[in-house]
Amino acid sequence: MKAVIQAGGKGTRLRDITKDEIPKPMIPILGKPLLEWQIEKCKENGITEIILIVGHLGNHIKEYFGDGTAWDVSVSYVEEKEPLGTAGAFFFLKDMIGNEDFLMVYGDVFWDIDVDRMLKYHHEQHSMCTLFVHPNTHPFDSDLIMQDESSRIIGIDSKHNVRDYWYDNLVNAGLYVINGRVCEKVARPEKVDLEKQIFHKMIEDGEAIYGYRSPEYIKDAGTVDRLATVEDEVRSGYTESRNLKREQKCIFLDRDGTVNVKNGLVDTEDKLSLERCAAEAIRKINQSGYLAILVTNQPVVAKGMCTMEEVRNIHRKLTTLLGEEGAFLDDIAFCPHHPDKGFPGERPEYKFDCECRKPKTGLLTRFVEQYHINLQESWMIGDTTRDMLTGNHAGTHTALVLTGDAGKDGKYQPEIELTCRNLLEAVERILNG
Repeated sequence: MKAVIQAGGKGTRLRDITKDEIPKPMIPILGKPLLEWQIEKCKENGITEIILIVGHLGNHIKEYFGDGTAWDVSVSYVEEKEPLGTAGAFFFLKDMIGNEDFLMVYGDVFWDIDVDRMLKYHHEQHSMCTLFVHPNTHPFDSDLIMQDESSRIIGIDSKHNVRDYWYDNLVNAGLYVINGRVCEKVARPEKVDLEKQIFHKMIEDGEAIYGYRSPEYIKDAGTVDRLATVEDEVRSGYTESRNLKREQKCIFLDRDGTVNVKNGLVDTEDKLSLERCAAEAIRKINQSGYLAILVTNQPVVAKGMCTMEEVRNIHRKLTTLLGEEGAFLDDIAFCPHHPDKGFPGERPEYKFDCECRKPKTGLLTRFVEQYHINLQESWMIGDTTRDMLTGNHAGTHTALVLTGDAGKDGKYQPEIELTCRNLLEAVERILNG
């Protein structure tokens, strides 16, 4: 597979550093150009044929990298005589790529991911284009990716829209696996926007375009503040630690009574409100290196109280509220089943003894392979003995919070390692060792 790096931007937001004397992708990170970091990451992932799309001050890039021999890769160039947007240069890629898949990334993005995992997902979905997507700390002013339950992209929600609805916190990170046939959609060397023109038309036409969700490190380094953050995170080893080639630690979170206020069976969005300290606690997890994943039993579906889509909308409210306070969940999983029968309006297709209903471990173990999680280094936080027994069964550490049921459900006799006033105290004690 080849890699294409869009290295032609002017970098006006970094003018204090570039002084209009070096192109944006050549900004130094710990003394080494960002573009060099990207090429080295390609090489680490077995990608040795790299195409650089250059424009403004592109001669600096060509003089520095040459044909790539010094990095043990092959580097070739597409030179834009005038800016062609994020996809106009696809016109020149047709003969260079053919019908093969290629990795594409923007030149101001620092990334450290397991490309093979993303490529495997791309092939499994028979996707024409796969976007690397993830939650961020400011979804309220970001373009958001809209997916169906199979992760197929069905729309892109512009940050300029008036959002009087709950939304998923999922953004396009600027790294893609694209089939070369997509380049045929650019008929002339003219300015073309990849997202607004190419992706929008593909979605309209029902083409296979998917979002690959991952907690790995990808960050736009295109402003002075973001560049400083990236340098700090590279220096600390944080960027490398998030690569899914390495084992991850996770804090699994129960929902009702732990993250949101206990309010009976939550079957409408109006019944959901955050625990007072929940956003702060999850924000601390986000900054710690642990993943934050919500796992919750929701028998409201089996009991006929609401649909699967209505539960997803309740979770959209949850992620919207968290996002407004700069916090996010790396993922969410819920069990819609319930084994007991005899409820008015129940849905028989969900009435069976499943493997995902806590205290069974299916909600947790589904993420072990997906996110390479070490359960022995992970935690389960909840407000019931059921949550604690789930952690015991899965082999995680356990922390009981004294909100919600506060462990008074009395259904089981689990081993509990920590008992804390609320989610914030639990997180702080875990992170402080």
